[in-house]
Amino acid sequence: MFSKETYVSRRTELKKLVKSGIIVLFGNNGSPANFPSNGYHPFRQDSSFLYYFGQNRDGLVGVIDIDNNKETLIGDDISIDDIVWYGTVETMHDMAAQVGVAHTAPMKELTTICLDALRQKRTVHFLPPYRSDIKIQIFDLLGIHPNQQKDSASMPLIQAIVKMRSTKSAEEIEELERAASIGYKMHTTAMKMCRPGITEKQIAGVLDGIANGLGAMVSFPTILSQHGECMHGSPSMDKLQEGRLMLCDAGAETINNYCSDNTRTTPVSGKFDQRQLEIYSIVEECHDYVLTIAKPGVKWWDVHFGVCRLMTERLKEIGLMMGDTDDAVAAGAHAMFMVHGLGHMMGMDVHDMENFDQINVGFDDEVRPNLEQFGTNCLRMGRRLQEGFVVTDEPGIYFIPALIDEWRAKGHCKDFINFDKLETYKDFGGIRLEDDLLITKDGCRFIGKERIPYHPKDVEAFIAR
Repeated sequence: MFSKETYVSRRTELKKLVKSGIIVLFGNNGSPANFPSNGYHPFRQDSSFLYYFGQNRDGLVGVIDIDNNKETLIGDDISIDDIVWYGTVETMHDMAAQVGVAHTAPMKELTTICLDALRQKRTVHFLPPYRSDIKIQIFDLLGIHPNQQKDSASMPLIQAIVKMRSTKSAEEIEELERAASIGYKMHTTAMKMCRPGITEKQIAGVLDGIANGLGAMVSFPTILSQHGECMHGSPSMDKLQEGRLMLCDAGAETINNYCSDNTRTTPVSGKFDQRQLEIYSIVEECHDYVLTIAKPGVKWWDVHFGVCRLMTERLKEIGLMMGDTDDAVAAGAHAMFMVHGLGHMMGMDVHDMENFDQINVGFDDEVRPNLEQFGTNCLRMGRRLQEGFVVTDEPGIYFIPALIDEWRAKGHCKDFINFDKLETYKDFGGIRLEDDLLITKDGCRFIGKERIPYHPKDVEAFIAR
């Protein structure tokens, strides 16, 4: 938790941005694994509730009455039955005082607060819910059916929170650096463990343990697979095999709930063969190219397509693509190899504020998404960069057999893709390199004081030690 003053300042700014009405920020409840008292652990609080109210206990709601300048932390004090099992915890009054909130109320009072606001025809601002129990609670409080709640959520509140959370403060950057330090330990451990005969699950289990032991938990389910062509390949019981590549996309979340997100691709044999090195070097060049052009005022859309053009040029040099580069990118031919966007916003959520819909987070009135073109429709961000933004830089090249077959059968982008040569890469897998970038006053820099090895010679030297 940050200082009381941080949360007071954030709520004050939020009130100025939203201007009128009543804001209701729902914290999360526990999620039962198989019956109410056996919940999934660790508990994860809603990020926006954490951002403004700071408390990491379940069953809480924050209410900000802008018109009357009154803030209330709502929730029930823990009963003696709960104390027997879980120990003594702070009272509602103590928790409110820790974050500078003057008033508290039991959960039943939330109904009265909402009904009074509705009777007075005041706007009740709430965020798009993503959990079923909160959807039911909103239905009970406001009479809005769950199917209509996303459309009924407050756009002024969404826009205000996006504006505030997009730009990271100095204390948030320090927390992101702590997450990066945990991520460094996770990824370097995976690289050291990468050898023939060990299972994907063995390595992933160790990484999850590092995240849990040094922070709150993993920032997303660990992706670790020899099938790097699968974007979200879950670790399996398959043993790593000589000559394959292990793609590991993993991150940590600190105790204060800030995230890291890195990807490395490691040769199981300890050295890249020539074909692997050719593809890896293209991804490496694209990854490093971002560092030279990302800065305040530049559209991330342009950074993404700059990488796509560079990747196309290099793939032409090794005979996998052909034709005019600009025409190929305009046609979306590069998406045969990189099916996703270059990166996304990151902070308290690994895909920061994704519950608000990426069109509200990564785009704006100036830069709109292209939801029609394959590959480009997965670009989560395109807006102009600002100092204090944190974005991921994650180019990749993947060889997806089913996609190769489909495009070849349809003749899609046949003027730009050498399908005969591409056929020989169906057993390749995929390569991705990912780091987290902080946009600075004049450019950008990696987050994390320790660099996870990624240049080919550095990778081979590191895993040989």
